[in-house]
Amino acid sequence: MFTPKYPTPDTAPTPDTSLVPPLTGLVHPPAPVCDCHHTPATPAPTATPAPAPVGRPGVQLTPGALVVAVAGGTAAVLVVGAVLVSMLLAVAITAGSVALLAVVLRLMLNDSRKGQ
Repeated sequence: MFTPKYPTPDTAPTPDTSLVPPLTGLVHPPAPVCDCHHTPATPAPTATPAPAPVGRPGVQLTPGALVVAVAGGTAAVLVVGAVLVSMLLAVAITAGSVALLAVVLRLMLNDSRKGQ
């Protein structure tokens, strides 16, 4: 029931190559061979590879930088937590006020029905 149903692959016919003429007139002729007697060009010097970096960690933290990083992380967690708690509190207050409004409206409707 939950297995995917894949469509069948396209069965379109392959294009007929006899309908398209070959492009023989657009091919460049080969370059002529040089018969003159000159010295060949000197090859370009090969670049020496850069020395491999010494195996060391990418980030080196001093004790002061570590304290700053921990303090910044703690501050970020506290700020995000305060924002989330305040949003939860706002939702709870709204829900309570809506529930109180529903009770008041129900009482008003019951009183109006009894008065008739």
